[in-house]
Amino acid sequence: MTAPQPMEDLLRELAPQVLALLTRRYGHFDLAEEAVQEALLAAATQWPDQGLPDNPPGWITTVATRRMTDLLRSEQARRRREQQEAFRALPADLLSPAADVPPAGDSDDTLLLLFLCCHPALNPPAQVALTLRAVGGLTTAEIARALLLPEATLAQRITRAKKRILEAGGRFRMPDDRDRVRRLDVVLHVLYLIFNEGYTATAGESLHRGELCTEAIRLARMVHRLLPDVPEVSGLLAEMLLTDARRPARTGPDGELVPLAEQDRGRWSRAMIDEGIALLTAALPRRRPGPYQLQAAIAAVHAEAGRFEDTDWAQIVALYQVLDRLADNPVVTLNRAVAVAMLSGPAAGLAVLETVARDQRMAGHHRLHAVRGHLLEEAGEKTAAIAEYRTAARLTTSLPERRYLLTRAARLDLR
Repeated sequence: MTAPQPMEDLLRELAPQVLALLTRRYGHFDLAEEAVQEALLAAATQWPDQGLPDNPPGWITTVATRRMTDLLRSEQARRRREQQEAFRALPADLLSPAADVPPAGDSDDTLLLLFLCCHPALNPPAQVALTLRAVGGLTTAEIARALLLPEATLAQRITRAKKRILEAGGRFRMPDDRDRVRRLDVVLHVLYLIFNEGYTATAGESLHRGELCTEAIRLARMVHRLLPDVPEVSGLLAEMLLTDARRPARTGPDGELVPLAEQDRGRWSRAMIDEGIALLTAALPRRRPGPYQLQAAIAAVHAEAGRFEDTDWAQIVALYQVLDRLADNPVVTLNRAVAVAMLSGPAAGLAVLETVARDQRMAGHHRLHAVRGHLLEEAGEKTAAIAEYRTAARLTTSLPERRYLLTRAARLDLR
């Protein structure tokens, strides 16, 4: 039986708390994660029929602890030591406080979990999967659906990630100052990747994966609560909010892609825009601008324009120029080319685009051809634009993007 949405939210909130508690106590991240997942599954199965327990955190912790003890006992080499440690624990230590009294250290433990899941020994896909599983509380099946992967493949990826962390000497403790700064960059990048995959899915029938956007924002809020004075943390959350505010207007009645210039801005979420701008306004005066703050500032300029025609393209170009110098990212230059074209004409945009075309990281990327097609269309070069649109459509694995690109090509062909 599927748990109702509020219960799903509660389970996802409890997952990292209980996982952190078990990992801190027993030191076996992989076994603790398995125990927590089984406890969550038991809750999702039993609570809808039996009702919510008086102490949900305590219920999950008790079930997970029992399962953790079973898993530890099954390890022959460590059976005696783990059994002794389990039975030495006072009964009160095996229970979380009441739901309205958060256990001490929970917030710090959640951040430690994020740092652990974003261990530099893992590649980005593994970091994303493990973060969604351990900190997001999503099941393997949910993550597999969200990332459009077979469940068996995703399970293997998570298993390898946990093994890799152990082999690399990952421990449930805060990294030293230097490693913490580096690891925080990885944490923010992983959340950024999760959000981007949700906002524009790289493959499949849907343009969006709304559950990934929601989860990325939830996790970013968590990090912001823990590190409210770090400007780039505020910048990332602001960027997510300002960007996701546009999501309701990005698709039409049949799920078709609606470009920014044609969106009904009345459908944008004003609450998310206001919150994003407030976060950005508080972060920028600290004079430590980073990529996420700059991207949030660009999104804010779009959000503040009542109509597409009112967009302050000069300001956007200036922000992209700073961002381009700060981050070696060809996608940033690609976006700058579009902004330059809006400000100075398609020829100027095409000139910027040529610098991107020479970057091997963009070889075979559909967005390069899609942007070139758009700028060529604006320049009146119909035949070349059609060819670029069709090339982009062939390269993309997103069906809504493919339909949009082919539609653009077909409209030009009829003129």
